[in-house]
Amino acid sequence: MNAKPGFATRAIHHAYEPLENGGALTPPLHLTSTFAFETAEAGGEMFSGDRQGHIYSRISNPTCDLLETRIATLEGAEAGLALSSGMGAITAVLWTLLSPGDEVIVDQTLYGCTFAFMHHGLAKWGVTITHVDMTDPENLRNALSERTRVVYFETPANPNMRLVDIAATAEIAHAAGATVVVDNTYATPYLTRPIDLGADLVVHSATKYLGGHGDVVAGLVAGSAEQIAEIRLVGMKDMTGAVMAPFNAMLILRGLKTLALRMERHCASARTVAEYLEAHPAVRTVHFPGLDSFAQRDVAARQMAQPGAMIAFEIDGGMAGGIAFMNRLDMIQRAVSLGDAETLIQHPASMTHSTYTADERAAHGISDGLIRLSVGLEDIEDIIADLDQALPTPARHAAE
Repeated sequence: MNAKPGFATRAIHHAYEPLENGGALTPPLHLTSTFAFETAEAGGEMFSGDRQGHIYSRISNPTCDLLETRIATLEGAEAGLALSSGMGAITAVLWTLLSPGDEVIVDQTLYGCTFAFMHHGLAKWGVTITHVDMTDPENLRNALSERTRVVYFETPANPNMRLVDIAATAEIAHAAGATVVVDNTYATPYLTRPIDLGADLVVHSATKYLGGHGDVVAGLVAGSAEQIAEIRLVGMKDMTGAVMAPFNAMLILRGLKTLALRMERHCASARTVAEYLEAHPAVRTVHFPGLDSFAQRDVAARQMAQPGAMIAFEIDGGMAGGIAFMNRLDMIQRAVSLGDAETLIQHPASMTHSTYTADERAAHGISDGLIRLSVGLEDIEDIIADLDQALPTPARHAAE
């Protein structure tokens, strides 16, 4: 076998040997809360950290351990950590890295629950939250202060598809001694590997593309062994208790096996949908990294293997027009989340980003008429047909 097998091979085989597990092709599911010690001394050594081993599933579990090892190799990290949700991953990381009086600099656009945690959670405990337009790395350089401990961003950003140049941003942040945390949920490690570009920690809502089937809620973190160990024992064990269930780890391991195949189909279909939307007379704007009209296409080319499968767009009629369009859809499901086999559509201002006030949405680049589309795995002809029958036409305007 190659010294370093390819992405899909590692997603399927890494760190598991069937013949060491009774020949079971699928890794065992360890449904246990606690673990027996060979001797009292051995248990004491595990608690003191002098011996490796599992103590209690709130700290580690063999099924979760395999998932953690797999996400680490896919992200190019030393270690990984499995948590109960994407927000569990984000909060465990930030509660570990930040203290009262510290500052975290974040991009202008964040997922709604991340925004709420920053402003309604961290800020309450004396952490300063500073928003900066990170589409220009120099804005970060000008904003850094001696209190900046963390630089945090999503790329592409949820929901408006803004990109941040990971390599340039990490170089500036590290010069000031800040830790760089990147939410890689939209891209997945199949398209972007932030650690290879200089980031310190990567967080995921594994609920999305990594799981891929819409049947599990989970989160993952990848980074250095030292940082992951601290987040495990502080942010996860003590601060949040956001522990992933072994059964959920099994579902994410299943999803990783087909991640490469699914992302190829997702991305190919999304490009076709984006081109269709851009050409439709009722569509005002389309935000998709694969279009020539996308303002940050050069950044996408540098750090994304493909442009992904998320599309943000606006149609004539603003919010009312968008809601009417969504209600006319048949196959495409009106639902939050993303990365499922099903094509999903939602209205951020009233759904995933409703934690922002109207003024905050305007300031952070989330217009009231913005629609977010997660392109699924259905036949592309059926996706296009459903969009086509639902989009406004002169005849439909006259009838309405």
